[in-house]
Amino acid sequence: MKRVFFLLLVASFTLFTSCDIDDDVNYHFEALQVKSVEMPEAFDYGEIYKIKVTYFRPNNCTFFEGFDVVKEDLTTRKVVTIGTVIEDDEEECTGNGEDLVATFNFEVLYDEPYLFRYWTGEDASGEPTYLEITVPVNEDSSALIAPESDMGTTNLKN
Repeated sequence: MKRVFFLLLVASFTLFTSCDIDDDVNYHFEALQVKSVEMPEAFDYGEIYKIKVTYFRPNNCTFFEGFDVVKEDLTTRKVVTIGTVIEDDEEECTGNGEDLVATFNFEVLYDEPYLFRYWTGEDASGEPTYLEITVPVNEDSSALIAPESDMGTTNLKN
């Protein structure tokens, strides 16, 4: 009796785990070409800036997902715009594409110039191409140390 019950249990488990109900939407991530970027001419140390990026959406099956910002060096950032491409056999991807705008916040943590490398696509040999923008950081020591007070002590600004 125990043996029959065990075999029945194993058969039931195998039957239910082998069922494949694949009604999930299939998708993959894809890099989207950057067309232009709006950045300040210079940064102030410790400030947060909203960076505006214009990217190309190739069709109606591609949706903006976010940015992949990779720190390549102390003040060098590689920025890739990421899209989600929906793979649906029932719906055809249409459209000639369009330029859209997305933003991300960037905090200035170092007092050295920043180099941003925005992915713009690939050249004829398949090598990645980048829009490179260097942004200097203002050297304003008053942003770090306040003047001395009447008591002769120095107050730090936050």
